[in-house]
Amino acid sequence: MLINSAAYEDGKRIAEPGVEEFDTWTARPGCFVWVALRDPSADELDQMRRAFDLHELAIEDARNGRQRPKLDEYGEALFVVMQLIERNGDELAVGQVAVFVGENYVVSARGHSSQHFLGVRERCEREPHLLKQGPSFVLYALMDAVVDRYFPIVEQLEAELESIEERIFEKGTARTNIERLYALKRKVGVLKHAVAPLLEVLSKLHGGRTPRVCANSDEYFRDVADHLERINASVDTIRDTIGTAIAVNLSMVTIEEGEVTKRLAAWAGIFAVATAFAGIWGMNFETMPELKFKWGYPMALGVIASACGFVWWRFKRAGWL
Repeated sequence: MLINSAAYEDGKRIAEPGVEEFDTWTARPGCFVWVALRDPSADELDQMRRAFDLHELAIEDARNGRQRPKLDEYGEALFVVMQLIERNGDELAVGQVAVFVGENYVVSARGHSSQHFLGVRERCEREPHLLKQGPSFVLYALMDAVVDRYFPIVEQLEAELESIEERIFEKGTARTNIERLYALKRKVGVLKHAVAPLLEVLSKLHGGRTPRVCANSDEYFRDVADHLERINASVDTIRDTIGTAIAVNLSMVTIEEGEVTKRLAAWAGIFAVATAFAGIWGMNFETMPELKFKWGYPMALGVIASACGFVWWRFKRAGWL
């Protein structure tokens, strides 16, 4: 679906051309066209290919819609893929925005995502002194918007991790905690797969040899890279903390199992004492003095109870019961 299109000259919007007019405006010196698409069909992408002479391999990648973040150069043109991350209930949904950048055009194709970039266009139009840099500034603005939307996701993941950590030392929550930690680890992995490759993309857009179409926006891409580095560091910290939390949780499970084992061993020791006395008095020898003693049976029970009570007291004092 074609969301909007506009032609810009000297940082100002001068027209809103239709598809059949794109070539007219791109041929005009100092002018570029910015087109935004949402979930484009194959026919719409083919129209963009013909209008802006886009490479067929880039069109094929945009059509597939499930690409790893990357930057491809086709002559003087660029093809950039970024992943859009958003909450979908308790899970993270992954969308994609593919951006075609040339000397006189920018085409963004968003797919599998409810996020939009209307605010990005408004921001650029409020800064005509920057927008007159051309398609490179539009690419920067789109990348900056994508990266900034990662920050709330990171904060939500950190808050979720903190809530799990608060329950680690509560008894009876081990299984639930481990399940939640592994679910969180999976979500962190989704974000990591969007962030890490995008760092590689940004490394090609500032410093060293940068594509000619982005040469005048080097410092802006460096700023986005700084933001992404912070996000990447936060993601790595969350992953490390999750690993530590899982290890602590498993240690708590081992400790709880050890406590149960000690209690069982203590009660087994108590019953072993009673069994030993009962075994001795259970031998039917005629010469055993207790057999003829009037109070022999109660005395035997008293001795057994006293011995068991003493053993119980010793285990209690040792912390086993």
